[in-house]
Amino acid sequence: MRPNDLALLRTPGTPTVSPDGRIAVVAVGWPDLDADEYRSQLWAVPTDGSAPARPLTSGAHDTDPAFSPDGRWLAYLGTEPGGRPQILVLPAAGGAPRRLTAHHLGAGRPVWSPDSRRLAHVARVPEPGRYGTVEGVDAIAEPPRLITTLTFRRDGVGFLRDRPSQVFVVDLPADFAGDTTPAPAPVQLTTGDDDCIDVTWRPDGGELAFVSARHPRADRDLVHDVYAVHLDGTGLRRVTDGRGDCALPVYTADGTSLVVTAVPDLGPDGLDFVARQAVPCRVPAAGGPLAPLLDAELHQRGDETPGTVLAGEAVLVGVERRGAVELLRVPLDGGEPEALVDGPFTVRGFAAAGDVVVAVVAHDRSAGELLAISPEGRRLLTGFGRELGATGRLHRAEQRTAEAPDGYPVHGWVTTPPGPGPHPVLLTVHGGPFRQYGWTLLDEIQVLVSAGYAVVQCNPRGSSGYGAAHGRAIRGAWGGLDADDVLAFLDAALADPALDADRVGIMGGSYGGFLTALLIGRTDRFAGAVVERALTDPVSFAGSADIGWYFPDGYLGSEPERLAAQSPLAHAHAITTPTLVIHAEQDWRTPLEQGQRLYVELKRRGVPSELLLFPGEGHELSRSGRPRHRLARFEHVLRWWARWLPTPANGDDTGA
Repeated sequence: MRPNDLALLRTPGTPTVSPDGRIAVVAVGWPDLDADEYRSQLWAVPTDGSAPARPLTSGAHDTDPAFSPDGRWLAYLGTEPGGRPQILVLPAAGGAPRRLTAHHLGAGRPVWSPDSRRLAHVARVPEPGRYGTVEGVDAIAEPPRLITTLTFRRDGVGFLRDRPSQVFVVDLPADFAGDTTPAPAPVQLTTGDDDCIDVTWRPDGGELAFVSARHPRADRDLVHDVYAVHLDGTGLRRVTDGRGDCALPVYTADGTSLVVTAVPDLGPDGLDFVARQAVPCRVPAAGGPLAPLLDAELHQRGDETPGTVLAGEAVLVGVERRGAVELLRVPLDGGEPEALVDGPFTVRGFAAAGDVVVAVVAHDRSAGELLAISPEGRRLLTGFGRELGATGRLHRAEQRTAEAPDGYPVHGWVTTPPGPGPHPVLLTVHGGPFRQYGWTLLDEIQVLVSAGYAVVQCNPRGSSGYGAAHGRAIRGAWGGLDADDVLAFLDAALADPALDADRVGIMGGSYGGFLTALLIGRTDRFAGAVVERALTDPVSFAGSADIGWYFPDGYLGSEPERLAAQSPLAHAHAITTPTLVIHAEQDWRTPLEQGQRLYVELKRRGVPSELLLFPGEGHELSRSGRPRHRLARFEHVLRWWARWLPTPANGDDTGA
């Protein structure tokens, strides 16, 4: 895969399925390098495979489709160039879409009422005078912000308290065909400074449930509860018991309970978050404690479905497992789960109707394809990855397991370029740390392998997908067992004669950038390093990051000696490895000063180093930054490695 091949990458979102189970609709997005924008359109896909997928819309950026319960309408979010996402409704039988909202900061995904006549959604409500609500008053002319809370800004969003998300309901127009008739205005149901998210309807349509943090200690813990409210905005009540981190509620068919994805218990202070895994839980609709349907010590939800999906008397859930995300059907009565999709795949999203389940399944040669699962079996419905695959520039990963110094098994992958070796090697370290590398198409890996590098990646202790104990093993000791695991896996991989053990580089982002910076302060074995969006100083991170008020204490501890032992910046005086530092200027997760300080320390000591800054980008630059910025990032990374670890593909004519 070459950097320009980003334009061929097709990524499906979460599908919706018509109530009769015959048609799936999914948004498929791609980076438009020429326009420097992301495009997305809706595709209709017969679930019986009787016809190929076909485009359904032609908007600039259409996402989040949802069939109405009666099957007559398809609601979705449409975003025009320079605009914000708004809710549109399209007749399923054909016709023109009708826009229902005009929220200043855009609308969230639409959720149908049981009678198919209304849509619930959330939308951010800006404080008057801010965010362009007053003509001629731009951001630098706004009044000052008085901050009185620990949580006040989020990466990718910005400031929160002056634009909380609220719950709205909008009716369908009485005369849908009369497109000149103004649509009813959305009605706001909630108020206050606290975000309301993940709205859902009670089956009788008389109540809405949503997630918020409205308890007295909400500013000092990570608890999020399910709340319910009547359609006139009255009767607000808390449903869950204030101990867990809840998300994505849905009512059971009889309305007597809700199923919610939650970390069931965050401990007495609400901050015990390290490797606490999210699983489907059941709670009485009248209120009560969460009852997990899966063991949270063993399971972690890992799919991207923006809801909790029920299928009959079971809940569907994507569970992380050794680099995969398996699709399980979990009975609501606590029975034995059934695997619908397992093996070397990543289930990204799914929907169900009747006896049909449609899942978006990714693997190491496609960012996602639709798979229909029914009593008749499984059927592959799409080939969205075909164009990129036809280039012949995608490479298969080989799964391996190594042994750490203490005998612990370390699981990972090696992806090797075609042709004889030995190939120079790049060790990559994932972020998180409670994340996993896995069975999916990762453009980063494919571009590096196409440039002639063997890429080594693993899931050391601290990663997700191997149980809570695996994730908690590095608590208070970053750079200990995790560093041992990564280096042990690298050394085992280098025993392969196709890999050049004398020519090795290292790179990582976020926590991966942390571990990269820490390791090059301990050894000079690497020919070069790329440290991206990294946490480099836990002390300043605590006062500058959007998660800094709780994250370092929970993961690293608060004792000065322990923090210093885990600080890459405290050991940066020993770094001699040539290092490229990459950071985004509006990264609030690992703020810019974290990268700047590492670069300045290296530069003033004469270590070959560069600082690559991306304006207007946040922490997710490499995954969802502007297309041209993603392309430029690839070009700079390949340029850096061509200098310090050349290959025949990027400028080494010696073949060494």
